[in-house]
Amino acid sequence: MSMKLGYLLPTRERIMHGQPDAAPILELADRAENMAFDSVWIGDSLLARPRHDPITMLAAIAGRTTRVELGTAVLLPALRNPVVLAHQFATLDQISQGRVILGVGIAADVPSIRAEFAAAGVPFEKRVGRMMEGLRLCQAFWRGEAVDWEGRWPVQQGVLAPTPHRPGGPPIWGGGSAPASLTRAGKNFDGWFPTGPDAAGWGEQWQVVREAAREAGRNADDLTGALYLTMVIDDDADKAQSQINAYLEEYYGVAAAVMTARQACFAGPAGAAAEWLQGYADAGATHLVLRFAGDNERHMDMIADIRQSLGW
Repeated sequence: MSMKLGYLLPTRERIMHGQPDAAPILELADRAENMAFDSVWIGDSLLARPRHDPITMLAAIAGRTTRVELGTAVLLPALRNPVVLAHQFATLDQISQGRVILGVGIAADVPSIRAEFAAAGVPFEKRVGRMMEGLRLCQAFWRGEAVDWEGRWPVQQGVLAPTPHRPGGPPIWGGGSAPASLTRAGKNFDGWFPTGPDAAGWGEQWQVVREAAREAGRNADDLTGALYLTMVIDDDADKAQSQINAYLEEYYGVAAAVMTARQACFAGPAGAAAEWLQGYADAGATHLVLRFAGDNERHMDMIADIRQSLGW
């Protein structure tokens, strides 16, 4: 399977820097469509890490692009009523004519995210069960049949219209590298979408995901192995590392060392970047989503050259 490259749009960064205008972000999506990228992605947060709403922004992008896939990296389904969420993503998939990927996660257990859940009126505890039940309810609606549901969201003969453009709805990719996340992705989702670790570690965990799929009676080859990677490409490796560190500390509000232990990050020259990315391909990844710590246009150009050099 050929490698796909995705680009994470800087919605969070623009808000951090007091630049909420959506037009430049939409123009970056256009640029990605016209360059080497196969997909564009938007993260999700209500209050913990303020940014543009991902579903609304992806709808705008869907209306002005024709080729790139559109994904969430990652959405927190537990924060949303799944009946509303099913309707939103069915409509988004229709607008894009079947180009949507629903990346999902459960959110980290940190005070700001607990406060975000409280503000949304959603219990933080049992958020995994809430997410999984909500996604199953979405998929039930996406089949286009009358739904009867007894659970957190009681439904009686509910019929959703429109159903998604893609039969059965968008593919769902699960994030996370904890053992439970690996098993959950293998048993339930269409792809696995963590933020790390290094290529060797990712490859080992990918085999755990695939084995979980096989144990659940699924075809492991049907799953997509993906990653969310953060990069700064610069001939001066020390300068690149300083840029990564400053970016992570501003973005997350914690020491950079804390985040680099959790997320795969690259800082260095283009040749080394190519080798780093190829390592994930060799480990079995087929879709890499890249987040740039600044200088987005320059990085997009460099990735186009790197992709060509790798023959992807």
